[in-house]
Amino acid sequence: MRWISRSLLVLSLVVLAAASARAQSTVLTTADTAPYIVSQTFHVGGDGGWDYLTVDPEHKLLFVPRSTHTLVLDAATGKTVADIPGQKRNHGVAIAPAAGRGFITDGQDASVTVFDLKTYAVLGTVKTADDADGVIFDPASGKVLVVCGDAGVMVPISADVDLKTGKADPAVDLGGKPEFLAADGQGKAYINLEDKDQIAVVDTKAMKVLSHWPVAPGGSPVGMAMDTANRRLFIGCRKPQKMIVMNADDGKVLADLPIGAGVDATKFAGGDAFASCGDGTLAVVRETAPGKFQVVETVKTQRGARTMGVDPSTRTIYLPTAEFGPPVEGERRPRPKPGTFMILVVSPTGK
Repeated sequence: MRWISRSLLVLSLVVLAAASARAQSTVLTTADTAPYIVSQTFHVGGDGGWDYLTVDPEHKLLFVPRSTHTLVLDAATGKTVADIPGQKRNHGVAIAPAAGRGFITDGQDASVTVFDLKTYAVLGTVKTADDADGVIFDPASGKVLVVCGDAGVMVPISADVDLKTGKADPAVDLGGKPEFLAADGQGKAYINLEDKDQIAVVDTKAMKVLSHWPVAPGGSPVGMAMDTANRRLFIGCRKPQKMIVMNADDGKVLADLPIGAGVDATKFAGGDAFASCGDGTLAVVRETAPGKFQVVETVKTQRGARTMGVDPSTRTIYLPTAEFGPPVEGERRPRPKPGTFMILVVSPTGK
């Protein structure tokens, strides 16, 4: 009888523990998988095009290139904090907090504009190569990494570069036309080669290419993001329209998932990967079981919202776009209507 009683007691405890674990799991899953919605729209207005948007999560700021100048916006209200002038055709912004500097790529000028993160004053420029485009800060090397599409190179720039000379480090030949990149923080960068349907893997300490990995069954890769903890790359491809999930250690493709047309950016935050597409959709990709990835949601955004920035602490997404006029013959994209530039704010409803 005592043996039976003890057995029943142990069994009861196991059942209670399992029930508690399920309850905790349900609470966490419900919070973490809440659907995303367009929660706000910042009507910014002004002139110029746009490209990559960069979020400063610590200071809750948005850096938004507008062709010839770069806006600094309050991430909570969309109000302009500063306006950094002096570019010809800008694309992206990287911030190096320890150095107190920001870096803006200028494709037409083949240069990077360096500015002060506190005052937003322009400190100087650094020459790069033709079509300076995507840019990130790599903490492992202490370098700002600039990919230059037409030149087919990556140009490293020290975060504390001497602006009296304004010289970048020697360019790294990538073997194709780069679009965007991500770094693992341990000494490797992963760069989309849009014309080769490949990823170039670069050692950011030795500054040399280690490997080229195919993105098939994807093609024309443009968006790049990384889950550094789990060593996974999320690659937005245009032809065909797919999100490729790739092992960052060996280049093995773990999943290929359908997304919308005109992807230009992918991001990762809080277990979710995102692909922003110019057709007005935002794909949300999640690992739903060990090694199994799915598009768990497609958020309707707005036509032209092809790039984005994400605040990793809140999973809030910021997508620049505008209202558009009718198509113009001979032009790749319709022209935005003057004064209609806006930022769509997408956030999980559970936050």
